[in-house]
Amino acid sequence: MQTLLRRIKQVPLRPYTRVYSVASTRSIPSRSKTLSVIDQLEQDGARILRTVQTRVEERDDLVASSLDDISSPEDITRAKRVKELEPLKMAWDEWQTNRQLLRETIPLLNDLDPTMRALASDEYTSLIASLSHSLSRTFPSLLVPPSPTIHMSALLELKSGVGGSEASLFLGDLLRVYLRYAQVMKWKAEIVEKNESDGGGVRDAIVEVKGVGAYDGLKWESGVHRVQRVPATESKGRVHTSTITAVVLPLAEEDAPEDELFSMDDVRVEVMRARGAGGQHVNKTESAVRLTHRPSGITVSMQDERSQHQNRRRAFQILRARLMDRKLTQDLANRRAERRDLVQTADRSAKIRTYNYVQERVTDHRLGLSLMNLTTVMEEDGLHEFIDAMQRNHDESVMEEIIQDS
Repeated sequence: MQTLLRRIKQVPLRPYTRVYSVASTRSIPSRSKTLSVIDQLEQDGARILRTVQTRVEERDDLVASSLDDISSPEDITRAKRVKELEPLKMAWDEWQTNRQLLRETIPLLNDLDPTMRALASDEYTSLIASLSHSLSRTFPSLLVPPSPTIHMSALLELKSGVGGSEASLFLGDLLRVYLRYAQVMKWKAEIVEKNESDGGGVRDAIVEVKGVGAYDGLKWESGVHRVQRVPATESKGRVHTSTITAVVLPLAEEDAPEDELFSMDDVRVEVMRARGAGGQHVNKTESAVRLTHRPSGITVSMQDERSQHQNRRRAFQILRARLMDRKLTQDLANRRAERRDLVQTADRSAKIRTYNYVQERVTDHRLGLSLMNLTTVMEEDGLHEFIDAMQRNHDESVMEEIIQDS
């Protein structure tokens, strides 16, 4: 209202003697209609508003009971909680202020002065947009806790499945999609291992993707990717179906304490001569390394690097990633209120997406979302449409859980 009043002061005063035509008054919204917009807005967001109000009341109670001298652990915990809730309190105060301003603006929509009505109409539109944004964006973003893995990088493993050489070719295509997406997101991607097949395809590959949000973004890609297209060698134009499997692991920091994930006493380290392509070092030096984590049975072999030291470092990096993934999966399984989308993501045998080249269509089966522009996904940056949709679905699920628990 203060904004509107400042703008009103700039409008020259006129005596209310002008006669308005019927046509000019028909477009003036009624007071009851505009009030119903507010009521509808609050009705649609009632559950979120109740949750926010509960959190704000919690914050106010903590402030009222707090002491100036914070000495005990309970006082410190209370102070931390108040600090966590402070942004929500500020957003709630803004909501209440805008709500009151909107109610004060509504009578001015029927003012006799057309300039005044125009100013009020602009203010009304702006306040409605602000309140809607608070309900749809601000409050949910403040209620949903930050991801505990937001700072983790990712290890992306791709393996060809059914389809033979066509699966290998598609794996190579999808590998390029992920490398391009990492570049768009300003992440640093490095191919750790890549085994090519005859015909220009890739049998399997491991990519290290470093950067804030890399794991949280790419984790939605875990699962079976199916491609339907006509191979270049198909003379009769028949559509072939092939699959590749993607596994996205959280990349633990190399300097993380060992006892958080494993003890060196539980890891058997074997060195051997590298096999396959590799130049003069192959079969001449024991540069290949194989690690076996005895408690879990996880085995990691690495021979792509030039020295035993480099292969050992890479092998331990992958072992940490797989153990971290195992730990996160167990943590999720132990939660009583496990979210549906994360359960589906954890099931890596599930078919998550189909790429139909004949119909130029990409379908994500978890969301029922289809894009009728396959080229955008495979050659440009269309992958973000699916990743963003999965993240929104996840946030909505978390939001629903928070509301139910409030």
